[in-house]
Amino acid sequence: MNITANKFVAVSYDLNVGEGEERELMERATVEHPLKFIFGLGAMLPAFEKRLSGLAAGDTFRFSLSPEHAYGEYLEENVVELPKNVFEVDGRFDDNYISEGNTVPMRSSDGEQLNGSVLEVKENTVLMDFNHPLAGETLHFDGKVLDVHEATAGEIAELSNSMQPGGCQCGCDDRCDCNGQQCSC
Repeated sequence: MNITANKFVAVSYDLNVGEGEERELMERATVEHPLKFIFGLGAMLPAFEKRLSGLAAGDTFRFSLSPEHAYGEYLEENVVELPKNVFEVDGRFDDNYISEGNTVPMRSSDGEQLNGSVLEVKENTVLMDFNHPLAGETLHFDGKVLDVHEATAGEIAELSNSMQPGGCQCGCDDRCDCNGQQCSC
């Protein structure tokens, strides 16, 4: 069976960023913990899905996605300084949670869910980066299609739940401990 719209897909891959000898492994989906998704539902980057379209279980793939086809260019205007009181809960600032290097789920003024990386905590402000962590990077995928089949109702429900705000998006089922942070499968 080939990868087409609404098929369940499981892939293993290495994702590297950078160029030439300077490439760095950023993510690995293994045979034991593959990336699982329903093809064509918008959970994956469109260019990623386009490169997998038509492949079958057992096929290997190797391709690169430029920033324009991945997470866009890194934009300085997405780095903003916010007042510390924005992060207060019950009048208290949680300096364990809002600390350099942490990713914090937030909402924009129009309700859009955003993830921001804490760059620096200052006396009265917090410097946040709302660029995707892979913005400006060329993504290099090297992997294998592990499974392609008609999606069951259970798989659709499971993967749909993982795409809800606050849900885990790494496809690692009940082993996931996202808590609004990066997945830890």
